[in-house]
Amino acid sequence: MAIKIEHLTHTYNPNTPFEKTALEDINIEIKDGEFVSIIGHTGSGKSTLIQMFNGLLKPTMGQVYIKGQDIHGENVDRKAVRQQVGLVFQYPEYQLFEMTVWEDVAFGPKNLGLNEEEIRERVAYALQAVGLGEEYYQKSPFELSGGQKRRVAIAGVLAMKPSILILDEPTAGLDPKGRDDLFNKLKEMHKGLGLTIVLISHSMEDVARYAQRMIVLYKGKVKYQGTPKEVFAHGDELEKIGLARPQIAYILETLKEKGMDIATDILTVEEAALQIKAYLLKRRDNNA
Repeated sequence: MAIKIEHLTHTYNPNTPFEKTALEDINIEIKDGEFVSIIGHTGSGKSTLIQMFNGLLKPTMGQVYIKGQDIHGENVDRKAVRQQVGLVFQYPEYQLFEMTVWEDVAFGPKNLGLNEEEIRERVAYALQAVGLGEEYYQKSPFELSGGQKRRVAIAGVLAMKPSILILDEPTAGLDPKGRDDLFNKLKEMHKGLGLTIVLISHSMEDVARYAQRMIVLYKGKVKYQGTPKEVFAHGDELEKIGLARPQIAYILETLKEKGMDIATDILTVEEAALQIKAYLLKRRDNNA
């Protein structure tokens, strides 16, 4: 099990006039190699939860297990546990600072005290994983596009060799091409490197397309868990808590209302195109 959370509650500023419970009795499990998305309206507790995953925050109550170890247990090497969890916050490219892409990605491994050969191997591995070849190694990261900068920042985390990668709105501020390129690389890394990926995103389209499982937070509690189809089946309830299904689902519902005999539990444009094509071919054959 990559991550296991048991009866986790977290309260900010306890016993003060500013006391606020951000998470309440959270119980979740994320298996090794899963691609899981956490969604929820602003203030639902998403950011607080992911900071629990590598010990940036300590829960008021409950346990956080990473690879079977209680991260806050006695005699636990927290530094070693934290190195298994790579956390990429929003706009990570703002943290780039070295003169070259290579040096920026090498910064973390150097601080681990690794030898030069190991550093070279890790940097090359990380840059290859995010799709940046040798032609980028000596470039300034500040000369790159927004999507490429984002990939350099992710490479810097991958160079630490985490087994779990947590991304908070990784495509925020990117144009459509940059967003698609980044998600395609994440999909490749998930399969090729066997990473456990936890994604926070406001884009229901991205969640439906890439996540294997979803966790919905609402007012600090788990509202729903399941596959995208299972979660998005609660369309009316999701709208009541400020969320929505992917836009294609609404389009298909409208088409069905207008007489098209098609399924409405489809969540991606690609699936919808196949569904509509099949319907049109069937209708043509029936009218032939």
